[in-house]
Amino acid sequence: MRYTRLGSTGLTVSRIALGCMTFGSRAWRPWVLEEAEARPFFRRAVEGGINFFDTADVYSLGVSEEITGRALREFGRLDELVIATKVRLKMGDGPNRIGLSRKHIIQSCEASLRRLGVERIDLYQIHRHHAETPVDETLAALDQLVRQGKVLYLGASSMFAWQLMKALSLSERNGWARFVSMQNHYNLVYREEEREMLPLCVDQGVGVIPWSPLARGLLGGKRQRGARGMSLRDDGDGVMVDQLYDQPSDWDVVDATVRVAERLGVQPAQVALAWLLSRPAVTAPIVGTTTLAQLDAAIAAVDVALSDEDCAELERPYQPHPVRGWLDGAVVLTTQKG
Repeated sequence: MRYTRLGSTGLTVSRIALGCMTFGSRAWRPWVLEEAEARPFFRRAVEGGINFFDTADVYSLGVSEEITGRALREFGRLDELVIATKVRLKMGDGPNRIGLSRKHIIQSCEASLRRLGVERIDLYQIHRHHAETPVDETLAALDQLVRQGKVLYLGASSMFAWQLMKALSLSERNGWARFVSMQNHYNLVYREEEREMLPLCVDQGVGVIPWSPLARGLLGGKRQRGARGMSLRDDGDGVMVDQLYDQPSDWDVVDATVRVAERLGVQPAQVALAWLLSRPAVTAPIVGTTTLAQLDAAIAAVDVALSDEDCAELERPYQPHPVRGWLDGAVVLTTQKG
């Protein structure tokens, strides 16, 4: 495994982060691995040098945090691991169990600490922007958690670049803890973040930890054009596939990824991850896996070297996309099955 700092902080993280949305309860999603099935993934990740684990309160409505906390306490040493979780999405009935108000943030942090079984959260992230809450209220609440020692670092996720810059500026003016990371939608099939968000993150020293680095499995190279229902997640997350990756040119990018992988003698998923790791500002793609072979391949991807010619071939078929997967009021991830 290779390691790097998260943005301009002194925090050292592995160049692959294990995404833990896959682990939880099948009552939430049919493709989720329950605890007995999930435990070997945490063991293998720790043994492979991964020290960065990303979950969220909304994943299996808290069960993912519980499983993640128990497994990491058993298989790892908490003082060497970086545990990230998120707050914002709907956690139950009632108007105050969603959003980024001071009330919801403070309550959600306390609940996440209990579920994870830790004294502090290493990286606490807002799970998308929330237009209905004044940003200064959100930032002040997050700063309070840092000052209380319940949270060490703060992260943001998909939003417009101007929204992130506004938050960074408010934090600086008020002496509040600032966002040190951006978890955004970025992969070979969706590169709109290169227009404004990535240059901003480079300029401001914000680490980038992309979600969906393999485009919901498209960049694994095993799906056929237009095919659906090739996995439980295909069926369960159909809305994600249809809304995020629906352009004919997306498949041209997949074809290029397969060609480069064949030439290098590696897997397409490893090429896609190696490309991300070569991008400015990218700290660690967040990889979700449902097989140990996928996890092993992701760990090995940090040693895959791409030439300038390889990168040019991978990037050439790309066509611009509309903004996808994260706008306020259009967050695709839901808390209910179906």
